[in-house]
Amino acid sequence: MAAANQVFAYEGTDKAGRKVKSEYTATNLNVAKADLRKQGIKVSKISKKGGFSLSSLGAKITPGDIALFTRQLATMMKAGVPLVQSFEIVADGMDNPMMKDMILKIRDEVSSGNSFAAAIKTQPDYFDDLFCNLVEAGENSGALETMLDRLATYKEKTEALKAKIKSAMNYPIAVLVVAGTVSGILLVKVVPQFEEIFAGFGAELPEFTQLVVNMSNWMQDWWFVIIASIAAMLYAYKYAHKRSVAIQDGQERIMLKLPVIGDILDKSCVARFARTLSTTFAAGVPLVDALESVSGAAGNIVYKTAILQIKEDVSSGGQLNVSMKQADVFPNMVIQMVAIGEESGALDGMLDKAATYYEEMVDNMVEGLTSLMEPIIMAFLGVVIGGLIIAMYLPIFSMGDAIGGGGGH
Repeated sequence: MAAANQVFAYEGTDKAGRKVKSEYTATNLNVAKADLRKQGIKVSKISKKGGFSLSSLGAKITPGDIALFTRQLATMMKAGVPLVQSFEIVADGMDNPMMKDMILKIRDEVSSGNSFAAAIKTQPDYFDDLFCNLVEAGENSGALETMLDRLATYKEKTEALKAKIKSAMNYPIAVLVVAGTVSGILLVKVVPQFEEIFAGFGAELPEFTQLVVNMSNWMQDWWFVIIASIAAMLYAYKYAHKRSVAIQDGQERIMLKLPVIGDILDKSCVARFARTLSTTFAAGVPLVDALESVSGAAGNIVYKTAILQIKEDVSSGGQLNVSMKQADVFPNMVIQMVAIGEESGALDGMLDKAATYYEEMVDNMVEGLTSLMEPIIMAFLGVVIGGLIIAMYLPIFSMGDAIGGGGGH
């Protein structure tokens, strides 16, 4: 079993004699010292950081970190800074110690004579085939800074799109969780207090109040079973989803058929297809190879299957727009724009316009969904929480009416 990585804080001087103060991730102190020595850093002070430090908690490398790294590297290279020095400058500005460590490892690979593409291929968890292929194409064509700029734009736009979709999905789920939690607390803790008061009335409770009291009694008896069942179901789903490709594919197919959310996901897949194909094709990647990369970035099994079929058709000599039409998943507008791009020889430009159009459409749809859901969610919370409160006060109102009616005689 591999030893767990630890974060070490160190101080020292680099090859140029400048003072450096940073962090390094390694399996133990000796490995950290040896790796830093290989990088030309003379360590004067090094110590293990606490296991629960803020830096170690936030040490996971995210797609956002990769997008930021790509943008900063593109900026450095456009300014004429050499590649190896660019790595050092970008690494120095990173707050995430794992990200900083990875950039320095890439720098060491490049310094030892490997290409940038070969260096990032040693980090497959963070750089996919598409990223590696585009960097390789940029290096081969002598336009790495331009390619990095395109890659940075691509990563930023795709991550922004993912964030918007996630926001649209998480908002209603968060509200349902809050509503369920508040309702559970009211039923388990508050309703029993009212029940004791009602017992002293000696009168029959209204049907709605009796229903809520029965629910409260049931929740008090079985709350631990309910929580355990929900936790077990979530764990089982997560485990099965992670292990089974069939479950992942089935979920992706179902998601596309959901009302409103399905339409947003559908448009986002089209936007991702157009953006990825535009970026790869503009980089000089042959169309068939570009479609292979695009299928991996499609984000949904329906589109991945369709794109792979399109790739087969195109490799057999078919036109892209005809193959897309036969796939029967792409909107007519995108197919028409691709047809115009193929005829005019400006396919990457037309795909870029299509991507921008559908990205803006997804933005508007997410904003519209949020605006639509806010009053619905407020009404839902009002009905659930307000209903419980009304049920508790109904007997008091009924008793007041009885007293008022009795006083009339």
